[in-house]
Amino acid sequence: MNDLTARQIQILKAIIEEYIETAEPVGSETLDKKYNLGVSPATIRNEMVRLTQTGYLKQPHTSAGRSPTPIAMKVYVNKLMKPKELSVADEVNVKQRVWDVRSEMGKLLRESTHALADQTKAMSLAATDEGQIYASGIGNILDMPEFFDIDITRRLLETLDEYDYWWDVLSHFTPENDLSILLGEELNRKNLNQCGGVFIQFHSADHHGAIGVVGPTRLNYSEIIPIVRYVGSLINDFSKNW
Repeated sequence: MNDLTARQIQILKAIIEEYIETAEPVGSETLDKKYNLGVSPATIRNEMVRLTQTGYLKQPHTSAGRSPTPIAMKVYVNKLMKPKELSVADEVNVKQRVWDVRSEMGKLLRESTHALADQTKAMSLAATDEGQIYASGIGNILDMPEFFDIDITRRLLETLDEYDYWWDVLSHFTPENDLSILLGEELNRKNLNQCGGVFIQFHSADHHGAIGVVGPTRLNYSEIIPIVRYVGSLINDFSKNW
């Protein structure tokens, strides 16, 4: 992000947040009317051209608007975004969903993926070192414009039969962080470049794995990260008593 000016960062942040909300390419007129950027529409357009040239924005088809690239989304998640606090009501709702199955890993992961899918309105997925995959919320992605393309949807759903693929993807956590955000090429599949995910590790005395959310790269990370963290902490807390 060192190659961006303060004004470019401000414009990029506005574009990303508008794109997350609408799933539509963002034009300079929208930015001028909706966001208090303090510069003229002509200046906004010029900066959008520069952000496109440097790889942070792309211009789909012949649209005048632009959308963020996975590189831009990574910058947003790591540097610009402020995660929201999970409400007490949401914490209670999730905990109640999994409470009765807290003593058995398989049932706990199955119910946890259901809860995550319901809370995030995306697809939730978990994988364990036992060779198991749990998924929920497949119907949710069908409501997202990115997945109106049947080829993209089919390729994502086909991976649910590929345990080795997901275990390889989800095993690359850094020692400093048990939460991982994977965008575009980081999913190691060319046909999933429009997808992203947020995953967290969990551990028990006998097993370990990861659970999280999968969807388009424009996932609402500020809301999804806190709920994924909370579900991961519940699984870890429950497993201490096994």
